[in-house]
Amino acid sequence: LFIKSWLRIAKLWKEPKCPSTDEWIKKLWLIYTMEYYVAMRKNEIWPFVATWMELESVMLSEISHTEKDRFHMFSLLCGS
Repeated sequence: LFIKSWLRIAKLWKEPKCPSTDEWIKKLWLIYTMEYYVAMRKNEIWPFVATWMELESVMLSEISHTEKDRFHMFSLLCGS
């Protein structure tokens, strides 16, 4: 009975999982997009550019090829 209950607990136990790189990049991309539109609305685009320019290249280089194909992420700043 004791072992049976431990097996039941082991089946139900869910280890906290670390999010994948793609999940983090998706979250960052959403934040990036929202901040871009807020900066455009307030006419404060240059501080935004300075903050996100390096991060944008990292995000686009790290995201998997399947995600690139799926979402067709293009640069909002360069228009490429």
